[in-house]
Amino acid sequence: MASAGGPRNGFEPDIKVRTREYRIGCVGAGMIMAECHLAAYKEAGFPVVAIASRTKASAEKVARRWQIPTVRDTPEQLIEDKNVEFIDLAFPPDQQPALIRHALKQQHIKAILAQKPLALSLDEAVKLRDEAAKAGKILSVNQNMRYDQSMRVLKQIIDSGALGDVVFAQIDMHAIPHWQTFLEDYDRLTLANMSVHHLDVLRFLFGDPDEITTLTRKDPRTRFEHSDGITVSTLRFPSGVLAVSLEDVWSGPRQDGYKDDQHINWRVDGTKGVAKGTIGWPTGSASTLTYASIETTGGEWITPSWSTMWFPHAFIGVMEQLQHAVKTGEPPALSVADNVKTMALIEAGYRSIDEGRTVKLSEISTNSIN
Repeated sequence: MASAGGPRNGFEPDIKVRTREYRIGCVGAGMIMAECHLAAYKEAGFPVVAIASRTKASAEKVARRWQIPTVRDTPEQLIEDKNVEFIDLAFPPDQQPALIRHALKQQHIKAILAQKPLALSLDEAVKLRDEAAKAGKILSVNQNMRYDQSMRVLKQIIDSGALGDVVFAQIDMHAIPHWQTFLEDYDRLTLANMSVHHLDVLRFLFGDPDEITTLTRKDPRTRFEHSDGITVSTLRFPSGVLAVSLEDVWSGPRQDGYKDDQHINWRVDGTKGVAKGTIGWPTGSASTLTYASIETTGGEWITPSWSTMWFPHAFIGVMEQLQHAVKTGEPPALSVADNVKTMALIEAGYRSIDEGRTVKLSEISTNSIN
């Protein structure tokens, strides 16, 4: 719920909507736009004024569902529509950069929300970062796991000092993601499209890591060619935090009569306490968190609760941070410059896979490309 930002047990699992005035044009009419973006925007009261997709029929269908008044023939025509102030992209990463560049040229466009991955290569992402800065427009990237309710409350607990110094963290996924059909055209799969959520949220929680080691094997269920199916990444942070991110996208057989146990668990151990919980999307439920601290809970386990979920409610936070940044002139919470650092971490993970070694982030350049 848009108003769910009120404190629960002293925490704020959801953001408060501070700004909702800028008119949004949506590009894309697939699952992520129809089921997540637009559901969130409707609930929050963000004004969506136009939509376009690769086929006008798809855009018209979604427009009817969400009462969007204008359907444009092409994404380019939508971007050129002077009634649109924000561009919200949910388009394949090989086509997204051209649309971003087209939007950067339009005087009436105030901000762009791009889907991840921002581009197919780190070099292309760096170029987009620099081109947006030169154009004086805000380019933000949809790293929506940072707005998952359990991750927001976990961040608040860590920042309060309740856990002391963090020692170890783990994200343990055994669940089947929805692979979009366009991913069949790329060789990179899980690290770039699923692990990216987990590795980015580890950056959100603990800052930039020094190094990453990633191992992988193919996923037996994924029929198209891919270099990385099941992935395990170990990260070491300057603070000493050691973190593991595991993406088991196989997670067992699926057939009639087999009772699967899809789940994503997470845990953070500190010198003064422990927090642990679940990410709810594999079962369509709310994420959870429970924690105990010798500093703030007397060693007892406390379990804050909320009714909102990552999908679709986290997408309220993603759009709100961009609306508020334009309104106030403050930097967005999800800046393209920060996302380039997440893409550098993904690139380091692939280098680790390819070369069979630990890769230091200092090896991966994010400097401007002349």
